[in-house]
Amino acid sequence: MSARRIAIKHDAALVDGDGHVVGHDAGSTLVRRLLRVFPGAELIGPGPRRCEGFDLIPLEFVDPVTTVVINMDVLDSVDVWRTLRPAGAEPRLMNFVWWPTTTYPETVEQSALALSCALFPTFANSERTATEVREVVSRYTVSELAEKAKIAWVNLGFRLDHVRPRQEPTTPLVLYPAIYVSERKQPRMFLEVVERVHDKTPIRVEARLHESHLVSELAMRMSHRDWMWVGPLTATRDSYWEALSRTTAFLATATEESYGLEYVEALAAGAVGVFPDLPWAHALLPVDYPFFYRTPAEAEDQLTRAVSDPASCWKEIDEAAGGSLARWLRDRHSDDLFEKAIIGRVHEWFGA
Repeated sequence: MSARRIAIKHDAALVDGDGHVVGHDAGSTLVRRLLRVFPGAELIGPGPRRCEGFDLIPLEFVDPVTTVVINMDVLDSVDVWRTLRPAGAEPRLMNFVWWPTTTYPETVEQSALALSCALFPTFANSERTATEVREVVSRYTVSELAEKAKIAWVNLGFRLDHVRPRQEPTTPLVLYPAIYVSERKQPRMFLEVVERVHDKTPIRVEARLHESHLVSELAMRMSHRDWMWVGPLTATRDSYWEALSRTTAFLATATEESYGLEYVEALAAGAVGVFPDLPWAHALLPVDYPFFYRTPAEAEDQLTRAVSDPASCWKEIDEAAGGSLARWLRDRHSDDLFEKAIIGRVHEWFGA
């Protein structure tokens, strides 16, 4: 079978005047990654327009005979199929689920998600997400569709060559490991715990937030502490990894994550991670990872230890990972694994 083109659909992706996909949110980052994984891919959006390394084209301009559409806006896959079908060929459409299925809690949304993932091959960003997708498909569609659903997954992973040498800060630095202060991230709990830790030992806290959340009431509260810096996202991936290299620890407080790339990257950079004792966190880490908390008091104790004696914490973490967490992460969360897996599934489901 002849080679196929790839078209990526993510309606929230923005392209600047120089033809680059902008933004530091997960969706924009994934669009850039897919454009890199599939050289020559097109991005569906307002166009046509030639951009830096890719073309921006309207959905109606996609050739269903030669093109596979990777749809990150999974709930509208049926509409995408219907738009492309009048061209006379069977549209080739693949879902990419990169968020928790609980992102769309309403029954109508869950049903639309289930139907989409039952009708079209679906690639998920983690085993946990793939399991959730299967459960939704089984619950909201008929058995004939559910039994035929094609669902695959791989951890998103990170680029190993991005990790920078450690730069230990003079005062321990704690990271708020999210770019939003939405309720699912439980930022108030984070703030309460780090305030109690600060009362016992000197620390600095950094929160790098999406611009839409910088002006929130909670972000303003956080920035009023002279030991807490709240600001915009780093300008480049290089500066992002430089900032991680001088981070001592982070406190995860989210109630749900589909994967958790920022946590994995912070661990790879050498920051001690303190996690809630929840399934999404266990899915990221070795079975015997030592820093899971069940209560805010436990989170406080673990974070205090992480900033006071990170070396001994890392000794325990490495032992839990069979000798080296860095090696454990490379084996399970490498960007290379993601690239090979998604290319392999496109080949399997749609041909070369």
